[in-house]
Amino acid sequence: MSLLTLIAEPWADYGLVDSGHGRKLERYGRFRFIRPEPQAMWAPASNRWQADAEFIPGSDEDGGGKWQFATQIPYDGWPLAWDDVRFTAQTTPFRHLGFFPDMAPVWQWMRERTQGMSAPECLNLFGYTGVGTLAMASQGARMVHVDASKKSVEAARGNAMLSGLSDRPVRWIIDDCAKFVAREVRRGRRYDGILLDPPKYGRGPEGEVWKLEEGLPGLIADCRQLLDAQSRFLFVTVYAVRMSALAIEELLRQAFADLGGVVEAGELAVREEARGLLLPTAIWARWRSA
Repeated sequence: MSLLTLIAEPWADYGLVDSGHGRKLERYGRFRFIRPEPQAMWAPASNRWQADAEFIPGSDEDGGGKWQFATQIPYDGWPLAWDDVRFTAQTTPFRHLGFFPDMAPVWQWMRERTQGMSAPECLNLFGYTGVGTLAMASQGARMVHVDASKKSVEAARGNAMLSGLSDRPVRWIIDDCAKFVAREVRRGRRYDGILLDPPKYGRGPEGEVWKLEEGLPGLIADCRQLLDAQSRFLFVTVYAVRMSALAIEELLRQAFADLGGVVEAGELAVREEARGLLLPTAIWARWRSA
């Protein structure tokens, strides 16, 4: 087993400017932000960072903290773009800014896997604000977007409108992802591709508790039932640092043993603009048809 690295390169509206000493400096359109980054254990290229805001973490390693603003940031966010998809960036209480830029090579890979297909149907689980959904919908895919957060789904619909994609065939669903997939299995549904971006911990709309280590094996097993020999891919990302890419790779290898194809795993990383070094952000595993 050899691990692969998928690299998010800088683009016009996003870049990792510099990183080090447990922090990172990023540009999101016309604004710059400093956020905690435990993986940045090295020294930064410069000690003179200037940013519009910085997220100061709380004492709880699993969350908490607040933004400190040096300039006025639009409360309702500001528009950014990736390729032909437009979306709103916004400071959130969870230190994120409304999307995950390290997913850019994943969006491109999913597009490549379904290239040439006529209206492939794909499922985006834990879809958040929908940039991955819209990256596929803009290329003609019929999408099913599922997230337990009503606020996130509303933001995703807003991003569809901002992108001029409101008329595309997207089903926006507020639901517990594990329960939704289990129902799809019972209905005998199938998909051409599935993207999973599960959190380490979360709650569904009815108070359902999601714990990554407990829920992921069963969820992947159910997702396998939604794919067949004509399907193109399944991609799963994990941001829980205590889990190994090799472990997820083996989980997929066993789940997809009867379907053939290729199982791969590795890390997501963002290329720093200052020196070109790679900042690791998450681990991933994927299945693709042969």
